[in-house]
Amino acid sequence: MRWWWREISGLVLPAVCAGCGHARTALCEECAGELAGPPARARPCPEPQGLPVVFAAARYEGAVRSVLIAHKERGALGLARPLGAALAGAVRAATPEGRAARGPLLLVPVPSARRAVRARGHDPSRRIAVAAAVALRRAGTYARVLPVLRQGRRVSDQSGLTARERLDNMAGALEVAPWAGRVLEARRTVLVDDVMTTGASLAEAVRALRAAFSGHVSEYTRMSAAVIAAPPLSFETGRN
Repeated sequence: MRWWWREISGLVLPAVCAGCGHARTALCEECAGELAGPPARARPCPEPQGLPVVFAAARYEGAVRSVLIAHKERGALGLARPLGAALAGAVRAATPEGRAARGPLLLVPVPSARRAVRARGHDPSRRIAVAAAVALRRAGTYARVLPVLRQGRRVSDQSGLTARERLDNMAGALEVAPWAGRVLEARRTVLVDDVMTTGASLAEAVRALRAAFSGHVSEYTRMSAAVIAAPPLSFETGRN
């Protein structure tokens, strides 16, 4: 029933901007502009072993942080479209070969914990990935979402954990669906998520894919990743 109430309340209650809380709109132009990029390379410090090249659309602060939390935790599902558009921009930056590459572009979302999906009433990462694929197709890039990763064991809530604790928490936690082999083989693949903080989840996702396709290690060492936001200090342009 939670999803039903969210949809109805969005029609009945007066809208306020999820980013600044002032404008009577779900997302004002100024806050939407903060999501729009341009995307940049982001690298956490310390950088976990196995982390792919990551591009982020925006810095995880201010309005961007508020919009992501509104979508993920407060069920503001209408924000999936602008968030998906921001993620699509990061995906394009992470795949500079663009239309020249053959075959579809596969977006592989980092999975949320099942208990978190049940508590929220939706899977925010997967919803945003679908919106990003739609935005990419509208722009002429054939993209599909392929949710082949899943949690093989229970993991703790990452919030409040240090970088080292997050790596330990995620180590060996993800696995690849057994039917994924033929679909992923020799295809362009981009890992996608809403936020990268320490990079532990993305590094574990790459490890799981390498373990599942050990005969194609070189393909997955070149894998890239795209996220909507990363901490400001993760951006290469923000370092000394």
